Amino acid sequence: MLLRATAKINLSLDVLGKRDDGYHEVRMIMQMVGMYDRLTLQAVSGKSGIALETNLPYLPTDDNNLVVRAAKLLMEEKGVTDGVKIRLDKFIPVAAGLAGGSSDAAQTMIGVNRMFHLGYSMEELMARGKQIGADVPYCIMGGTALSEGIGEILTPLPTMPDCRILLCKPSVSVSTKDVYKSIDEKENLRHPDVDAQLQALQNGDLRALAAPDAMYNVLEEVTGEKYPIISEIEQAMLKEGALNAVMSGSGPTVFGIFDDADAAERCRDHLRARMPSARTFLTWPDAKKK
Repeated sequence: MLLRATAKINLSLDVLGKRDDGYHEVRMIMQMVGMYDRLTLQAVSGKSGIALETNLPYLPTDDNNLVVRAAKLLMEEKGVTDGVKIRLDKFIPVAAGLAGGSSDAAQTMIGVNRMFHLGYSMEELMARGKQIGADVPYCIMGGTALSEGIGEILTPLPTMPDCRILLCKPSVSVSTKDVYKSIDEKENLRHPDVDAQLQALQNGDLRALAAPDAMYNVLEEVTGEKYPIISEIEQAMLKEGALNAVMSGSGPTVFGIFDDADAAERCRDHLRARMPSARTFLTWPDAKKK
């Protein structure tokens, strides 16, 4: 069984505060894009266990990988006695703010459910996915969605208007835990107008969706301060014709929204020449529901 685990971006990301349990209340608009990892699942009859191999030697292949944890959760709950062999080919940059690991886990749950005829509904998979990670329920659902709570309260939204999305991941590493810890110490935060983006999606208005007051990520006030290259990438994208450019998730990946495909291609080539150590990809909104 071959599955596609797509990356996501945050069209906006707002942090409303810290809860008593240590998690943060968020309000954000999530969008899948046409960049993906490949998962190949093969049932192993008469032999229990989960065997994971990947194309990246530094990735864990035990319970420290969300793919293994996702498969184990469902298989143990349903008492599956056969095993599964999983091949993960990673193309989404790791620790990039693109939910690659969460998407891999989501597709593993979908694949294991189908392969062993476990009978879970999408809603039941999403409820279990929350045990693996806050982004997993969204990655199971896919498409465009408003995400609230700690990320588990999801409302499907109209598909994002057609455009080109340029992704650029600089060669720096970011700790999501540290970013959220630092945001608590910030005062006078600038917040995105998430409601304006919701209206823009209803109207199919790309320019309103990408307006500076609407398309903004509050976590950039932490990650961008620490890594000035994030602002450099954004300014380069804006100079080359992006409607707007912001950071995704806790970073460090920056994405730019283009309504001109030729301008997006020129900007991709410009960034690859200027920042050869970064990983730069040109893609588009992925509207497919999982």
